[in-house]
Amino acid sequence: MNRTLLTTRSALIFLLGILCGTGTGILTAFTGASPAGAVLSGMAALGFAVPFFNTLVD
Repeated sequence: MNRTLLTTRSALIFLLGILCGTGTGILTAFTGASPAGAVLSGMAALGFAVPFFNTLVD
């Protein structure tokens, strides 16, 4: 049996969410915020990006 863990669509949605979260965290860190604040803002962006891209990618 040769099954994949994720579909291509799910992998794309998670990849786009991770890229948005990483970009947000890096830009937040460049503003001089604390590392914990940068990580939290990146995680928040990831949490908002995944449902957004889920509705966008069809």
